[in-house]
Amino acid sequence: MQFQQLQYFVAVAETRHFTRAADLVHVAQPSLSQQIKALERELGADLFLRARGNITLTDAGEALLPLARRILADADTARHEVQELVQLRRGRVRLGATPSLCTGLLPDVLRAFHDRYPGIRLLIEEGGSHDLVRELARGALDLALVVLPLPTPSPALTTVELLREDLVVVSSPEAPRPGGGRRAVRVADLEGERLVMFRHGYDLRELTVAACRAEGFEPEFAVEGGEMDAVLEFARAGLGVAVVPRMVAARSGRGLRVTPLARPGLHRTIALAHRSDVAPPRAARELQRMLLER
Repeated sequence: MQFQQLQYFVAVAETRHFTRAADLVHVAQPSLSQQIKALERELGADLFLRARGNITLTDAGEALLPLARRILADADTARHEVQELVQLRRGRVRLGATPSLCTGLLPDVLRAFHDRYPGIRLLIEEGGSHDLVRELARGALDLALVVLPLPTPSPALTTVELLREDLVVVSSPEAPRPGGGRRAVRVADLEGERLVMFRHGYDLRELTVAACRAEGFEPEFAVEGGEMDAVLEFARAGLGVAVVPRMVAARSGRGLRVTPLARPGLHRTIALAHRSDVAPPRAARELQRMLLER
């Protein structure tokens, strides 16, 4: 049984005329008649009683008609649903990002994406780069914003560099300036400062600790184990200083002193990653384009 045959059958049933039905479905009348006969042969029953000027449904035709209409309606619904997805009216994007990027980079981009495609659901998962790479690999995410270099490089992932961001030192305005009051502090000046430090597995923790050790000292922690929001609040409260991305510091509002790091400073490279073996869905590709063009 072919889809086209059901279309022709419903057209004849509704017009009760083979020629008018052929005009309705834009096909020659002999072709339509041949397809109806082929359908009857396959079903093993006549669908129409044919008399000059009078076409009526047989019992088999009466039984088939509501089923055929339902099949055609379901096919039209399926076509409409797919077109909605293709035209970005519906769907979802599963995006992973580190907490600092959720705070700094994403809000403006996601707002622009949502304004343009309000029917697309945005599912955001926060995590460290290691966790996000694992979620990408198992197909739980469409895209992820990760920090390069990846903790465990994977040939199954494609990464595109998005930006290189400076890190800065934040502290309470009521506390002494870090580094003895310099306008820009060196990593070496953090020796003796009490740091507010992120939890283990956080990309910024690994980067900051490695930079301190490269200067020959072990950093001293006032508080450790927090996520981005907690680290900012602890620094704001004067518990210690924290090393955070410049974008995050710029969005953190009042109550924080921001001190740049002297050259060469500290930086991190943000990349957009997706699986190499599977193309991201259309909506995810559109978000990817907006992130790259931001």
